[in-house]
Amino acid sequence: MESDDGEVVSNKQVIFKDYVPGALKESDMYITTSTIRLKVPEDCTNGVLVKNLYLSCDPYMRIQMRNFQGSYFSPFKPGSPISGRGVAKVLDSRHPDYKKGDFIWGITGWEEYSLITATETLFKIHDKDVPLSYYTGILGMPGMTAYAGFYEICSPKKGEFVFISAASGAVGQLVGQFAKLLGCYVVGSAGSKDKVDLLKNKFGFDDAFNYKEELDLDAALKRLAVQFVYTRPVVVKWNPTKNKLYTAVSC
Repeated sequence: MESDDGEVVSNKQVIFKDYVPGALKESDMYITTSTIRLKVPEDCTNGVLVKNLYLSCDPYMRIQMRNFQGSYFSPFKPGSPISGRGVAKVLDSRHPDYKKGDFIWGITGWEEYSLITATETLFKIHDKDVPLSYYTGILGMPGMTAYAGFYEICSPKKGEFVFISAASGAVGQLVGQFAKLLGCYVVGSAGSKDKVDLLKNKFGFDDAFNYKEELDLDAALKRLAVQFVYTRPVVVKWNPTKNKLYTAVSC
């Protein structure tokens, strides 16, 4: 159906059912199909209508599935599409910075098409000579988090020992690559044998361990550290989650 007001098309969506107090289940969300008009309404100042191309499923989104107002992430609204970071193509725009045909990355809906009004979360993609999916990873939020945290906060030096928790995650694995490129000795922790094998055999970590199988995390870190003879008594720590590993690393 098409008119001067834009074509009306079907729009498949992933809907968040309700807040989740315990373990997340597949039944806590569902897929439905609605319709959407492919034109930004006249009263939607600075709105941008996009076709979503890639969506990123990130750990922080679990926080938004609880009715908790103390986080810097606003909770999802029950009965509405899940939102997260993604890559999209602009189909219509009332925003001066975006025009039809532009590619953007930022916060969008888990649906085929989204009308985005919170345009402060969007970034225009200028470099399109790499796969657009990279903007959900190394060229997007995970990459910026890893780069800024590692180089600006950790301030590593060649030859230092680097420990990374949650090392198989989107951010952790990138920190590991930055550390290896710098010439550091890199040890990571993960929560399964498959993830540990991935760290050592594909991502090039010098060593890795399954923290769930270690009775004494402090001893595990010391055991791995003594395998590496280094000149500086400095341990660079990348630990995004303050848990038992945080306590062990901080000792």
